[in-house]
Amino acid sequence: MTNLDQRKTPLFDTIMKYNELDPAYFRIPGHRFERGISNRWKDIVGENIFKFDLTETPLLDDLHNPEGAIKEAELLAQEVFHADHSYFLVNGTTCGNEAMIITTAFEGQKVAIPRNAHKSALMGLIISGAEPIYIMPELSDEWGIQGGIKPEDVRKTLEKNPDCKGVMVVSPTYYGVCSDLREIAKVCHEYGAVLMVDEAHGAHMYFSEELPDGALVQGADMCAQSIHKVTGSLTQSSMLHVKSQLVNIDMLEANLHIVQSTSPSYLLMTSLDVARYELATNGNQMINNAVNLAQYARKEINEISGMVCAGDSLVGTAGVKELDFTRLIISAKELGMTGFELKGILFNEYAVDVELSDYINVLAIVTFANTKNDIERLLNALKDISKTNAGKKEIKNEIFLPELPDYMMSPRQAYFSPNKVISWSQAKGKIAGEMIAPYPPGIPVIYPGELVTDQVWEYIESYRIRKRHLHGPADSQLNYFKIIDK
Repeated sequence: MTNLDQRKTPLFDTIMKYNELDPAYFRIPGHRFERGISNRWKDIVGENIFKFDLTETPLLDDLHNPEGAIKEAELLAQEVFHADHSYFLVNGTTCGNEAMIITTAFEGQKVAIPRNAHKSALMGLIISGAEPIYIMPELSDEWGIQGGIKPEDVRKTLEKNPDCKGVMVVSPTYYGVCSDLREIAKVCHEYGAVLMVDEAHGAHMYFSEELPDGALVQGADMCAQSIHKVTGSLTQSSMLHVKSQLVNIDMLEANLHIVQSTSPSYLLMTSLDVARYELATNGNQMINNAVNLAQYARKEINEISGMVCAGDSLVGTAGVKELDFTRLIISAKELGMTGFELKGILFNEYAVDVELSDYINVLAIVTFANTKNDIERLLNALKDISKTNAGKKEIKNEIFLPELPDYMMSPRQAYFSPNKVISWSQAKGKIAGEMIAPYPPGIPVIYPGELVTDQVWEYIESYRIRKRHLHGPADSQLNYFKIIDK
């Protein structure tokens, strides 16, 4: 492909031209530019943004059959991310993960899925009917978090299941943990399997030599990215990229019609267009600024008594090939403080809002839009917390995982099977109708369609009686549990 002019913003420019026409508007949406928007809202945010909330007018192209401005914007993104094909997503990386799975494996076929996959992977399995072959990520005993997927584990999986159509890997994870995608790609392609990467948290990694390479650069066949998470578009806007001859493009595009809205937001798509422009023209400086801020914060945090921030020592352990250093994994366990407690104190007492917490850590995400002042506020809060909590007994990590439970039916079969709610105390030996993922480490120990073994029940019960976080079940207290009624 010839080099494209990355200074262009085709969708943004086309909407501007359309608005200059000042048309008499008889189309959806009903608010008619800014005129139908509540003054209560407009008084705070202004009017112009609402002029971008349009629909498929004669000038503005159609996301489901792009030929004009949207197509040009996607081609520009394709070049920036080193892809053969790129697609704008208005239903988030959730629909990208779904599309990758349902394009790769159908009912009766197999696809390898990491046990720590986002719940959108389960949704994809429900839609496709494919049989999951689960790969367990490594665990970091020191930090109590999920590590990476090892290439040798992928090889073992494909040796046992040579008919497996594809492998999904989450890299980087929420915590910035990166698996060895280069080696995993080689293994997958030896077996003719498609490598799908949930790269929701990694779109920025294509723009800095200080960070691991992006998934496509390392040999992935497809990846889905949440551009909104760290690179400047609006929430819910993502991209899906393909760089492979193994992917059926016609099937993928048809599947995107299934998982995407028929009323795509032009606000979201425009935000993707201009975010790509900023990355293409200034991405290296933007992302390096984020890395420098995060590395400064990491160094300073590790000098605070009782505070520890993960860094190079995590690399090479627990399947961690590399680490996204813009993620600050912070622990105050030496001060006797859980991550849940630290997160609450940071927000309630210091107005410092971090992304998430687990039993051991909090996670702070540094992006190009953070400032030195943001970092200093975080550091000052941690220093103050250190002083006021000195001398407490260190908490210990208790992370371990039971063996994988018996697979009884596919997620699709489980989803469409009759179910009923029973007391959790009676769940042993039953087929699960919902997922349970104790946090930490956030890895599901039971999926719908799997047998609640004695070991799995005891493991989950140990979390329940200690009132630890359980993600997935409708009853978060787990007094009751949904099972397959058969």
